[in-house]
Amino acid sequence: MSSPPVTRTQRLVLWIAILASFVSFLDSSVINVALPAISRELGGGIRTQQWVVDAYLIALGSLILVAGSLSDLLGRIAVLRVGLIGFGATSVMCALAPTAEVLIWARALQGVAAALLVPSSLALITSNFDAAPRAKAIGQWTAGTTVAFIAGPLLGGVLVDSVGWRWVFGINVLPLAVTLYLLGGLRAKDVREAGVRIDYPGAVLCVLGLAGPVYALIEQGNHGWGSPLILVPFILGILCLAGFIWRQKTAPQPLLPLSLFSVRNFAVGNMATAFVYAALSTGGLIIVLFLQQVAGFPATLAALALLPVSIVSILFASWFGSLAGRFGPRWFMALGPVLAGGGYLLMLAAEVPVNYWTQLMPGILLFAVGLSATVAPLTAAILGSVSEQQAGIGSAVNNAISRVAGLIGIALLGLIVGSRLELDGFHRVLTATAVLLILGGLVSAVGIRNPQKQPVKPPPVSGLKDPRPPEGGLAE
Repeated sequence: MSSPPVTRTQRLVLWIAILASFVSFLDSSVINVALPAISRELGGGIRTQQWVVDAYLIALGSLILVAGSLSDLLGRIAVLRVGLIGFGATSVMCALAPTAEVLIWARALQGVAAALLVPSSLALITSNFDAAPRAKAIGQWTAGTTVAFIAGPLLGGVLVDSVGWRWVFGINVLPLAVTLYLLGGLRAKDVREAGVRIDYPGAVLCVLGLAGPVYALIEQGNHGWGSPLILVPFILGILCLAGFIWRQKTAPQPLLPLSLFSVRNFAVGNMATAFVYAALSTGGLIIVLFLQQVAGFPATLAALALLPVSIVSILFASWFGSLAGRFGPRWFMALGPVLAGGGYLLMLAAEVPVNYWTQLMPGILLFAVGLSATVAPLTAAILGSVSEQQAGIGSAVNNAISRVAGLIGIALLGLIVGSRLELDGFHRVLTATAVLLILGGLVSAVGIRNPQKQPVKPPPVSGLKDPRPPEGGLAE
Protein backbone atom coordinates (compact mmCIF):
# COMPACT_ATOMS: atom_id res chain seq x y z
CA MET A 1 0.00 0.00 0.00
CA SER A 2 1.53 3.32 -1.11
CA SER A 3 2.02 6.19 1.33
CA PRO A 4 -0.27 9.22 1.01
CA PRO A 5 1.25 12.14 -0.96
CA VAL A 6 3.16 14.74 0.99
CA THR A 7 1.12 17.92 1.46
CA ARG A 8 2.35 21.47 0.88
CA THR A 9 2.37 22.07 4.64
CA GLN A 10 4.47 18.96 5.23
CA ARG A 11 6.99 20.01 2.58
CA LEU A 12 7.21 23.44 4.17
CA VAL A 13 7.65 21.91 7.64
CA LEU A 14 10.45 19.71 6.34
CA TRP A 15 12.33 22.61 4.73
CA ILE A 16 11.94 24.72 7.88
CA ALA A 17 13.22 21.87 10.10
CA ILE A 18 16.20 21.20 7.84
CA LEU A 19 17.21 24.87 7.53
CA ALA A 20 16.74 25.55 11.27
CA SER A 21 18.98 22.66 12.26
CA PHE A 22 21.37 23.34 9.38
CA VAL A 23 22.63 26.60 10.88
CA SER A 24 23.16 25.00 14.29
CA PHE A 25 25.15 22.08 12.87
CA LEU A 26 26.97 24.41 10.46
CA ASP A 27 28.27 26.50 13.35
CA SER A 28 29.41 23.38 15.19
CA SER A 29 31.46 22.20 12.19
CA VAL A 30 32.70 25.53 10.81
CA ILE A 31 34.27 26.93 13.98
CA ASN A 32 37.33 24.63 14.19
CA VAL A 33 38.79 26.02 10.97
CA ALA A 34 38.43 29.62 12.18
CA LEU A 35 40.03 29.14 15.62
CA PRO A 36 43.67 29.88 14.70
CA ALA A 37 42.66 33.12 12.94
CA ILE A 38 40.50 34.10 15.93
CA SER A 39 43.32 33.58 18.43
CA ARG A 40 45.78 35.44 16.17
CA GLU A 41 43.54 38.52 16.09
CA LEU A 42 42.04 38.43 19.59
CA GLY A 43 44.85 36.68 21.49
CA GLY A 44 44.60 34.08 24.22
CA GLY A 45 46.14 31.09 22.43
CA ILE A 46 44.69 27.65 23.05
CA ARG A 47 42.70 28.93 26.08
CA THR A 48 40.66 31.25 23.83
CA GLN A 49 40.22 28.46 21.29
CA GLN A 50 38.89 26.08 23.96
CA TRP A 51 36.45 28.64 25.38
CA VAL A 52 35.10 29.68 21.97
CA VAL A 53 34.12 26.03 21.38
CA ASP A 54 33.10 25.07 24.92
CA ALA A 55 31.03 28.16 25.77
CA TYR A 56 28.73 27.17 22.90
CA LEU A 57 28.70 23.48 23.89
CA ILE A 58 28.04 24.14 27.60
CA ALA A 59 24.91 26.14 26.79
CA LEU A 60 23.75 23.77 24.06
CA GLY A 61 24.43 20.53 25.93
CA SER A 62 22.96 21.65 29.24
CA LEU A 63 19.84 23.33 27.84
CA ILE A 64 18.79 21.00 25.02
CA LEU A 65 16.59 18.95 27.38
CA VAL A 66 15.01 22.14 28.75
CA ALA A 67 14.36 23.28 25.19
CA GLY A 68 12.49 20.05 24.49
CA SER A 69 10.20 20.71 27.44
CA LEU A 70 9.73 24.33 26.36
CA SER A 71 8.63 23.26 22.88
CA ASP A 72 6.02 20.98 24.46
CA LEU A 73 4.83 23.73 26.80
CA LEU A 74 4.86 26.78 24.52
CA GLY A 75 4.57 25.17 21.10
CA ARG A 76 7.16 24.01 18.56
CA ILE A 77 6.65 26.94 16.17
CA ALA A 78 6.85 29.61 18.88
CA VAL A 79 10.06 28.20 20.38
CA LEU A 80 11.60 27.68 16.94
CA ARG A 81 10.89 31.32 15.99
CA VAL A 82 12.56 32.58 19.19
CA GLY A 83 15.53 30.30 18.56
CA LEU A 84 15.95 31.53 14.97
CA ILE A 85 15.83 35.20 15.97
CA GLY A 86 18.18 34.60 18.90
CA PHE A 87 20.64 32.65 16.76
CA GLY A 88 20.70 35.43 14.17
CA ALA A 89 21.26 38.15 16.78
CA THR A 90 24.03 36.24 18.57
CA SER A 91 25.70 35.37 15.24
CA VAL A 92 25.98 39.11 14.53
CA MET A 93 27.37 39.61 18.07
CA CYS A 94 30.03 36.98 17.38
CA ALA A 95 30.93 38.53 14.02
CA LEU A 96 31.37 41.99 15.60
CA ALA A 97 33.09 40.88 18.84
CA PRO A 98 35.95 43.30 19.64
CA THR A 99 37.64 41.05 22.22
CA ALA A 100 38.00 37.36 23.02
CA GLU A 101 35.86 37.77 26.14
CA VAL A 102 32.97 39.31 24.19
CA LEU A 103 33.21 36.54 21.59
CA ILE A 104 33.10 33.83 24.27
CA TRP A 105 29.99 35.32 25.91
CA ALA A 106 28.34 35.75 22.51
CA ARG A 107 29.11 32.09 21.73
CA ALA A 108 27.46 31.04 25.00
CA LEU A 109 24.31 32.99 24.07
CA GLN A 110 24.46 31.45 20.60
CA GLY A 111 24.49 28.00 22.24
CA VAL A 112 21.31 28.92 24.16
CA ALA A 113 19.60 29.81 20.87
CA ALA A 114 20.92 26.64 19.21
CA ALA A 115 19.40 24.54 22.00
CA LEU A 116 15.98 25.87 20.94
CA LEU A 117 16.47 24.93 17.29
CA VAL A 118 17.26 21.19 17.17
CA PRO A 119 14.55 19.67 19.43
CA SER A 120 11.90 22.08 18.12
CA SER A 121 12.66 21.29 14.49
CA LEU A 122 12.49 17.54 15.11
CA ALA A 123 9.30 17.93 17.16
CA LEU A 124 7.78 19.91 14.27
CA ILE A 125 8.41 16.93 11.97
CA THR A 126 7.00 14.51 14.54
CA SER A 127 3.76 16.46 14.94
CA ASN A 128 3.17 16.85 11.17
CA PHE A 129 4.16 13.44 9.79
CA ASP A 130 2.81 9.99 10.63
CA ALA A 131 4.57 6.59 10.80
CA ALA A 132 6.41 5.75 7.52
CA PRO A 133 6.36 9.31 6.10
CA ARG A 134 7.84 10.49 9.42
CA ALA A 135 10.76 8.06 9.16
CA LYS A 136 11.45 9.24 5.60
CA ALA A 137 11.22 12.90 6.68
CA ILE A 138 13.65 12.34 9.57
CA GLY A 139 16.00 10.65 7.09
CA GLN A 140 15.85 13.74 4.85
CA TRP A 141 16.42 15.96 7.91
CA THR A 142 19.49 13.86 8.79
CA ALA A 143 20.81 14.20 5.24
CA GLY A 144 20.43 17.98 5.49
CA THR A 145 22.41 18.15 8.73
CA THR A 146 25.08 15.90 7.17
CA VAL A 147 25.49 18.47 4.39
CA ALA A 148 26.16 21.06 7.11
CA PHE A 149 28.98 18.95 8.54
CA ILE A 150 30.53 18.56 5.08
CA ALA A 151 30.02 22.14 3.92
CA GLY A 152 30.95 23.76 7.24
CA PRO A 153 34.73 23.24 7.30
CA LEU A 154 35.09 23.92 3.56
CA LEU A 155 33.00 27.08 3.71
CA GLY A 156 34.83 28.18 6.86
CA GLY A 157 38.22 27.63 5.27
CA VAL A 158 37.32 29.65 2.17
CA LEU A 159 35.88 32.51 4.25
CA VAL A 160 38.85 32.64 6.66
CA ASP A 161 41.36 32.68 3.79
CA SER A 162 39.45 35.24 1.71
CA VAL A 163 37.40 37.72 3.79
CA GLY A 164 38.27 36.81 7.40
CA TRP A 165 36.97 34.71 10.29
CA ARG A 166 34.14 37.11 11.21
CA TRP A 167 32.19 36.08 8.11
CA VAL A 168 32.06 32.53 9.51
CA PHE A 169 29.36 33.91 11.82
CA GLY A 170 27.95 36.55 9.48
CA ILE A 171 27.06 33.93 6.87
CA ASN A 172 24.36 32.56 9.23
CA VAL A 173 22.09 35.54 8.65
CA LEU A 174 20.95 34.52 5.15
CA PRO A 175 19.68 30.96 5.91
CA LEU A 176 18.10 32.24 9.14
CA ALA A 177 16.21 34.95 7.24
CA VAL A 178 14.97 32.40 4.69
CA THR A 179 13.82 30.07 7.48
CA LEU A 180 11.94 32.86 9.26
CA TYR A 181 10.26 33.81 5.97
CA LEU A 182 9.14 30.19 5.41
CA LEU A 183 7.97 29.95 9.01
CA GLY A 184 5.84 33.04 8.51
CA GLY A 185 4.03 31.27 5.66
CA LEU A 186 3.38 28.08 7.65
CA ARG A 187 -0.30 27.60 8.38
CA ALA A 188 0.09 24.50 10.57
CA LYS A 189 -1.46 24.61 14.03
CA ASP A 190 1.10 24.87 16.83
CA VAL A 191 1.16 21.89 19.20
CA ARG A 192 1.21 22.34 22.97
CA GLU A 193 1.19 19.42 25.39
CA ALA A 194 -1.11 19.57 28.41
CA GLY A 195 0.33 19.22 31.90
CA VAL A 196 3.99 19.85 30.98
CA ARG A 197 6.12 21.31 33.77
CA ILE A 198 9.73 22.45 33.34
CA ASP A 199 12.28 21.35 35.91
CA TYR A 200 14.00 24.72 36.38
CA PRO A 201 16.05 23.65 39.47
CA GLY A 202 17.32 20.68 37.46
CA ALA A 203 18.27 22.98 34.58
CA VAL A 204 20.24 25.33 36.88
CA LEU A 205 22.05 22.42 38.53
CA CYS A 206 22.91 20.97 35.12
CA VAL A 207 24.37 24.23 33.81
CA LEU A 208 26.45 24.86 36.95
CA GLY A 209 27.50 21.22 37.15
CA LEU A 210 28.95 21.38 33.64
CA ALA A 211 30.34 24.92 33.73
CA GLY A 212 32.32 24.53 36.99
CA PRO A 213 34.48 21.52 36.07
CA VAL A 214 34.94 22.72 32.47
CA TYR A 215 36.11 26.14 33.72
CA ALA A 216 38.57 24.43 36.06
CA LEU A 217 39.95 22.13 33.35
CA ILE A 218 40.52 25.01 30.91
CA GLU A 219 41.91 27.55 33.42
CA GLN A 220 44.06 25.22 35.53
CA GLY A 221 47.03 25.92 33.26
CA ASN A 222 46.92 29.61 34.24
CA HIS A 223 46.29 29.28 37.99
CA GLY A 224 47.26 25.72 39.03
CA TRP A 225 45.08 23.12 40.73
CA GLY A 226 45.89 24.50 44.18
CA SER A 227 44.32 27.89 43.44
CA PRO A 228 40.89 28.63 44.97
CA LEU A 229 39.93 30.03 41.55
CA ILE A 230 40.19 26.46 40.25
CA LEU A 231 39.30 24.30 43.25
CA VAL A 232 36.12 26.15 44.25
CA PRO A 233 34.32 26.00 40.87
CA PHE A 234 35.53 22.42 40.32
CA ILE A 235 34.18 21.16 43.68
CA LEU A 236 30.97 23.21 43.43
CA GLY A 237 30.44 21.90 39.90
CA ILE A 238 30.81 18.29 41.01
CA LEU A 239 28.37 18.91 43.86
CA CYS A 240 25.88 20.48 41.43
CA LEU A 241 26.18 17.45 39.14
CA ALA A 242 25.43 15.19 42.11
CA GLY A 243 22.51 17.46 42.98
CA PHE A 244 21.26 17.26 39.39
CA ILE A 245 21.19 13.46 39.50
CA TRP A 246 19.36 13.54 42.86
CA ARG A 247 16.89 16.05 41.45
CA GLN A 248 16.19 13.81 38.45
CA LYS A 249 15.32 10.97 40.82
CA THR A 250 12.82 13.08 42.78
CA ALA A 251 11.37 15.57 40.25
CA PRO A 252 7.80 14.80 39.09
CA GLN A 253 8.77 15.63 35.49
CA PRO A 254 12.57 15.25 35.26
CA LEU A 255 14.62 16.65 32.40
CA LEU A 256 16.56 13.39 32.30
CA PRO A 257 14.36 10.36 33.14
CA LEU A 258 16.86 8.07 34.87
CA SER A 259 14.52 5.11 34.35
CA LEU A 260 15.68 5.04 30.72
CA PHE A 261 19.10 3.92 31.92
CA SER A 262 17.60 0.74 33.37
CA VAL A 263 17.33 -0.43 29.74
CA ARG A 264 20.62 -2.18 29.03
CA ASN A 265 21.22 -1.13 25.43
CA PHE A 266 20.22 2.46 26.18
CA ALA A 267 22.63 2.72 29.11
CA VAL A 268 25.54 0.97 27.39
CA GLY A 269 24.90 2.75 24.10
CA ASN A 270 25.06 6.14 25.78
CA MET A 271 28.25 5.16 27.62
CA ALA A 272 29.77 4.26 24.24
CA THR A 273 28.43 7.56 22.86
CA ALA A 274 30.30 9.48 25.58
CA PHE A 275 33.64 7.86 24.69
CA VAL A 276 33.17 8.07 20.92
CA TYR A 277 31.92 11.67 20.77
CA ALA A 278 34.56 12.95 23.20
CA ALA A 279 37.08 11.43 20.78
CA LEU A 280 35.40 12.92 17.70
CA SER A 281 35.42 16.46 19.11
CA THR A 282 38.98 16.27 20.41
CA GLY A 283 40.47 14.49 17.41
CA GLY A 284 38.76 16.62 14.78
CA LEU A 285 39.84 19.85 16.47
CA ILE A 286 43.46 18.84 17.02
CA ILE A 287 44.00 17.82 13.37
CA VAL A 288 42.72 21.15 12.04
CA LEU A 289 44.73 23.15 14.61
CA PHE A 290 47.92 21.15 13.98
CA LEU A 291 47.72 21.52 10.22
CA GLN A 292 47.29 25.30 10.48
CA GLN A 293 49.43 26.24 13.48
CA VAL A 294 52.29 23.71 13.18
CA ALA A 295 52.28 22.43 9.58
CA GLY A 296 51.45 25.88 8.13
CA PHE A 297 48.46 24.82 6.01
CA PRO A 298 46.02 27.58 4.97
CA ALA A 299 42.55 27.24 6.51
CA THR A 300 40.98 25.89 3.29
CA LEU A 301 43.50 23.05 2.92
CA ALA A 302 43.25 22.21 6.64
CA ALA A 303 39.46 21.89 6.20
CA LEU A 304 39.91 19.68 3.13
CA ALA A 305 42.11 17.31 5.15
CA LEU A 306 39.04 15.77 6.82
CA LEU A 307 36.86 15.73 3.70
CA PRO A 308 37.50 11.96 3.17
CA VAL A 309 35.62 11.30 6.44
CA SER A 310 32.46 12.89 5.06
CA ILE A 311 32.79 11.18 1.67
CA VAL A 312 33.28 7.72 3.19
CA SER A 313 30.35 8.31 5.57
CA ILE A 314 28.05 9.24 2.67
CA LEU A 315 29.13 6.16 0.69
CA PHE A 316 29.04 3.54 3.46
CA ALA A 317 27.00 4.72 6.48
CA SER A 318 23.69 3.58 5.00
CA TRP A 319 25.20 0.23 4.00
CA PHE A 320 26.56 -0.39 7.50
CA GLY A 321 23.18 0.63 8.90
CA SER A 322 21.46 -1.99 6.72
CA LEU A 323 23.95 -4.66 7.78
CA ALA A 324 23.40 -3.78 11.44
CA GLY A 325 19.66 -4.13 10.84
CA ARG A 326 20.20 -7.67 9.53
CA PHE A 327 22.85 -8.91 11.95
CA GLY A 328 22.36 -6.66 14.99
CA PRO A 329 24.38 -3.59 16.06
CA ARG A 330 26.68 -5.19 18.64
CA TRP A 331 29.76 -6.09 16.61
CA PHE A 332 29.53 -3.03 14.39
CA MET A 333 29.54 -0.88 17.53
CA ALA A 334 32.45 -2.93 18.88
CA LEU A 335 34.70 -3.12 15.82
CA GLY A 336 33.87 0.27 14.29
CA PRO A 337 35.36 2.41 17.11
CA VAL A 338 38.41 0.11 17.34
CA LEU A 339 39.09 0.60 13.61
CA ALA A 340 38.58 4.36 14.05
CA GLY A 341 41.03 4.34 16.98
CA GLY A 342 43.51 2.44 14.83
CA GLY A 343 43.26 5.26 12.32
CA TYR A 344 44.37 7.78 14.93
CA LEU A 345 47.28 5.53 15.93
CA LEU A 346 48.37 5.43 12.26
CA MET A 347 48.50 9.23 12.30
CA LEU A 348 51.27 9.06 14.91
CA ALA A 349 53.55 8.79 11.86
CA ALA A 350 53.11 12.54 11.38
CA GLU A 351 56.31 14.57 11.55
CA VAL A 352 57.31 18.14 10.70
CA PRO A 353 57.35 18.97 7.82
CA VAL A 354 54.07 17.14 7.28
CA ASN A 355 53.40 14.92 4.27
CA TYR A 356 49.62 14.69 4.36
CA TRP A 357 49.31 11.88 1.82
CA THR A 358 51.67 9.42 3.50
CA GLN A 359 51.53 10.45 7.17
CA LEU A 360 47.87 11.41 7.75
CA MET A 361 45.70 10.22 4.85
CA PRO A 362 45.92 6.44 5.58
CA GLY A 363 44.87 7.00 9.21
CA ILE A 364 42.08 9.38 8.23
CA LEU A 365 40.67 6.81 5.77
CA LEU A 366 40.79 4.01 8.36
CA PHE A 367 39.13 6.31 10.91
CA ALA A 368 36.44 7.18 8.33
CA VAL A 369 35.59 3.51 7.71
CA GLY A 370 35.43 2.81 11.44
CA LEU A 371 33.23 5.84 12.07
CA SER A 372 30.86 4.84 9.23
CA ALA A 373 30.51 1.40 10.77
CA THR A 374 29.71 2.92 14.17
CA VAL A 375 27.25 5.80 13.87
CA ALA A 376 24.11 4.25 12.32
CA PRO A 377 24.28 1.04 14.45
CA LEU A 378 24.87 3.16 17.58
CA THR A 379 21.81 5.32 16.90
CA ALA A 380 19.70 2.28 16.01
CA ALA A 381 20.73 0.42 19.18
CA ILE A 382 19.89 3.37 21.45
CA LEU A 383 16.57 4.40 19.89
CA GLY A 384 15.57 0.78 19.25
CA SER A 385 15.92 0.00 22.95
CA VAL A 386 13.13 2.37 24.05
CA SER A 387 9.46 2.52 23.16
CA GLU A 388 8.14 4.68 20.34
CA GLN A 389 6.58 6.98 22.92
CA GLN A 390 10.02 7.51 24.50
CA ALA A 391 11.89 7.96 21.21
CA GLY A 392 11.80 11.77 21.47
CA ILE A 393 13.28 11.99 24.96
CA GLY A 394 15.65 9.11 24.16
CA SER A 395 17.01 11.01 21.17
CA ALA A 396 17.31 14.23 23.21
CA VAL A 397 19.22 12.46 26.00
CA ASN A 398 21.63 10.87 23.51
CA ASN A 399 22.12 14.22 21.76
CA ALA A 400 22.83 15.93 25.09
CA ILE A 401 25.32 13.24 26.14
CA SER A 402 27.20 13.53 22.83
CA ARG A 403 27.44 17.34 23.22
CA VAL A 404 28.55 17.16 26.84
CA ALA A 405 31.15 14.52 25.99
CA GLY A 406 32.47 16.80 23.27
CA LEU A 407 32.79 19.80 25.55
CA ILE A 408 34.62 17.78 28.23
CA GLY A 409 36.97 16.42 25.57
CA ILE A 410 37.76 19.97 24.38
CA ALA A 411 38.22 21.13 27.99
CA LEU A 412 40.81 18.38 28.55
CA LEU A 413 42.72 19.39 25.43
CA GLY A 414 44.82 22.04 27.16
CA LEU A 415 45.75 19.56 29.90
CA ILE A 416 47.10 17.14 27.27
CA VAL A 417 48.68 19.63 24.86
CA GLY A 418 50.16 22.14 27.31
CA SER A 419 50.35 25.88 26.79
CA ARG A 420 51.43 25.61 23.15
CA LEU A 421 50.62 23.12 20.40
CA GLU A 422 53.71 21.31 19.12
CA LEU A 423 54.38 17.90 17.52
CA ASP A 424 54.71 16.03 20.85
CA GLY A 425 51.42 17.49 22.11
CA PHE A 426 49.74 16.53 18.82
CA HIS A 427 50.94 12.94 19.26
CA ARG A 428 49.64 12.86 22.86
CA VAL A 429 46.17 14.00 21.74
CA LEU A 430 46.14 11.44 18.90
CA THR A 431 46.93 8.70 21.42
CA ALA A 432 44.27 9.90 23.87
CA THR A 433 41.69 10.06 21.04
CA ALA A 434 42.55 6.51 19.97
CA VAL A 435 42.18 5.27 23.57
CA LEU A 436 38.73 6.89 23.89
CA LEU A 437 37.54 5.29 20.64
CA ILE A 438 38.86 1.85 21.58
CA LEU A 439 37.18 2.13 25.01
CA GLY A 440 33.90 2.90 23.21
CA GLY A 441 34.31 -0.27 21.19
CA LEU A 442 35.14 -2.40 24.24
CA VAL A 443 32.13 -1.07 26.16
CA SER A 444 29.89 -1.99 23.22
CA ALA A 445 31.41 -5.46 22.82
CA VAL A 446 30.81 -6.28 26.47
CA GLY A 447 27.49 -4.54 27.05
CA ILE A 448 25.38 -4.31 23.88
CA ARG A 449 22.91 -7.11 23.16
CA ASN A 450 21.44 -7.73 19.72
CA PRO A 451 17.62 -7.77 19.59
CA GLN A 452 16.13 -11.23 19.30
CA LYS A 453 14.83 -11.95 15.85
CA GLN A 454 11.13 -12.54 15.51
CA PRO A 455 10.56 -16.22 14.67
CA VAL A 456 8.97 -16.90 11.30
CA LYS A 457 5.54 -18.30 12.08
CA PRO A 458 3.69 -20.68 9.75
CA PRO A 459 0.44 -19.27 8.41
CA PRO A 460 -2.51 -20.28 10.61
CA VAL A 461 -4.86 -22.96 9.38
CA SER A 462 -7.86 -21.33 7.78
CA GLY A 463 -10.43 -20.39 10.37
CA LEU A 464 -8.05 -20.98 13.31
CA LYS A 465 -5.86 -18.52 15.22
CA ASP A 466 -2.23 -19.21 16.01
CA PRO A 467 -2.36 -20.26 19.69
CA ARG A 468 1.23 -19.21 20.48
CA PRO A 469 1.84 -15.91 22.29
CA PRO A 470 3.89 -13.23 20.48
CA GLU A 471 7.62 -13.29 21.11
CA GLY A 472 10.45 -10.76 20.79
CA GLY A 473 12.12 -8.02 22.77
CA LEU A 474 15.67 -7.43 23.81
CA ALA A 475 18.02 -10.28 24.65
CA GLU A 476 19.27 -9.81 28.15
